[in-house]
Amino acid sequence: MVGVEGSGKTTLARQLARRLGLPHVELDALYWDANWTRVSPHLFRERVAQVLDAECWITDGNYDAVRDLIWGRADTVVWLDYPLRVVVPRLVWRSVRHSLTGEELWNGNRGTLVRSLLARDSLLAWVIKTSSERRKSYLAAQHDPTWAHLDIIRLQTPRMTQVWVSQLPANWQEAVQAD
Repeated sequence: MVGVEGSGKTTLARQLARRLGLPHVELDALYWDANWTRVSPHLFRERVAQVLDAECWITDGNYDAVRDLIWGRADTVVWLDYPLRVVVPRLVWRSVRHSLTGEELWNGNRGTLVRSLLARDSLLAWVIKTSSERRKSYLAAQHDPTWAHLDIIRLQTPRMTQVWVSQLPANWQEAVQAD
């Protein structure tokens, strides 16, 4: 599951994992240690490789550093390619909710309004700055022979996503039998 921050990757990945009976791996939980400390690139790749040892899984996140590991083992990539007019309000709402509830994101880290929305290097600024380049990268990946084995599903609106999800089988075994 890929897409800009705030597009709903984690929410959809969790929903699909429950529905299909598969483990869900949030890449942020492998990348960030306590106190918002980034793990080393080597340790991050090691952590990702370890979870990919399972037969089946659903990951969510946009880490180019492990794309080769994940996409090399995956059969499907779901790309939530929503416009900023959809993503930004979602990101703002999520940031406010995390700040007000103090919800732990992963490894003891909690979101704050400053970190998410107000700082010069905020998540909001990052989304606005990188969304166009990320879109270009995923568009190019669709035509890259390296990823020819993948079914890349590009969902451009929340409604498209709802329709796509409604057409999925009820569980993983049904999905495998349909292939």
